[in-house]
Amino acid sequence: MTYQNYSLAQLQEIDAAHHLHPFTDHKELRASGSRIITRAEGAYIYDSEGTAILDAMAGLWCVAVGYGRDELADAAAAQMKELPYYNSFFRCSTPSPVLLAKKLAEIAPKNINQVFFGSSGSEANDTALRLVRHFWALEGKPEKNRIISRTMAYHGSTIAGTSLGGMDGMHNQLYGAVPNIVHVMMPYAFELALPGESDHDFGLRAAKAIEDAIVEAGPENVAAFIGEPIQGAGGVKIPPASYWPEVQRICRKYDVLLMLDEVITGYGRTGAWFAAQSMGIEADTITTAKALTSGYQPLSALLVGDRIAATLTEKGGEFYHGYTYSGHPVACAVALKNLEILEREGLIDRVKSDTGPYFAEQLLARVAPHGLVGEVRTFGLMGAVEIVSDKKSRQRFAEPGSAAVIIRDHAIAIGLMLRATGDTMIMSPPLVWTREHIDLAVERLLLALDLAENDLRG
Repeated sequence: MTYQNYSLAQLQEIDAAHHLHPFTDHKELRASGSRIITRAEGAYIYDSEGTAILDAMAGLWCVAVGYGRDELADAAAAQMKELPYYNSFFRCSTPSPVLLAKKLAEIAPKNINQVFFGSSGSEANDTALRLVRHFWALEGKPEKNRIISRTMAYHGSTIAGTSLGGMDGMHNQLYGAVPNIVHVMMPYAFELALPGESDHDFGLRAAKAIEDAIVEAGPENVAAFIGEPIQGAGGVKIPPASYWPEVQRICRKYDVLLMLDEVITGYGRTGAWFAAQSMGIEADTITTAKALTSGYQPLSALLVGDRIAATLTEKGGEFYHGYTYSGHPVACAVALKNLEILEREGLIDRVKSDTGPYFAEQLLARVAPHGLVGEVRTFGLMGAVEIVSDKKSRQRFAEPGSAAVIIRDHAIAIGLMLRATGDTMIMSPPLVWTREHIDLAVERLLLALDLAENDLRG
């Protein structure tokens, strides 16, 4: 029996009875009923009632090449028929992860030539944490194991990922974090810049918080700093241009490894294969997932820099780490085809030279002047709209996050899927968006803002 044999009410009832959703208030969801998405095509998703919704979140930051790509389904089917699964243990491999690792080494920054596969960004960050601490132990410095992260960082939902991340709500439900991880200020000028402080100076001050944490712990005890080039789930927080060069200088000064989390920004989102290339960052590890397969299969890839890889190979012996689905042949086959599509259709160049600049232009020209908007910021095809009750003072509405949720609900109701994070509206659309998609998204966002303003001030 297929889902077409069930009514919406029946599907919602079954969903409520058996399905625990991620990041969800289950009592609230069961009272209202879930939205059932049944199909998708191009830049649109469709619910069970046939409503077309323009997807401004690329699924969950991941559907880079859009929906309904027969090539990706065909790649998966062909691999399933030939070899649906075999593992990468027992000194075995299969062709698709071998070829994917080669491709990733070709497109990654020059100092990265090794890849470790998993199934999710959370797994990739768990692997990165273990690998970095193991590296220093192999170098005879096991005490060098402290990791510095940032507030409002998101590095996954496993125990290690939650510990690395800097979200209080997640920490409060962890009941025991991975030890020796500390968090410093995020580079979020909209709320944290001092009066009269320039973006340049704020970026240097935010970077200095990392240096202060290194000095306080003692450089001999600090293994690495981990950061998203742009903090995604935390609200598309884009650091000033002065930030990352200074962070890199600090890490090199104290011999602290630099771990980049590009689960969201990787594979074209910023107008280059990786934000590391867009921002001139040379990292020791880069965690990636999501757009690696455009979400058509679960797959992550930890890109490992030459310094760590050399030590692991020459001094490491067996690295007691891995997953059943590390280098899954079907997922890797889909990833190879997905990367081919990104290249063949010039989607990354389009983000850099056309849709990215146009996205920024339209948000700044049309959305930024709205009475509820305190700031608009973009990088490539990532965007954030800060919601305020007063533009001049940047004062928020009384109940934190409430206004953004009202805007989000209006937007979805009129056919635009976007996300509310605290008091920030965020967007990360498929890379196949055209200028026409951007125009439509802006029109619907403006209407949602107008409707929400009437609710909030009416």
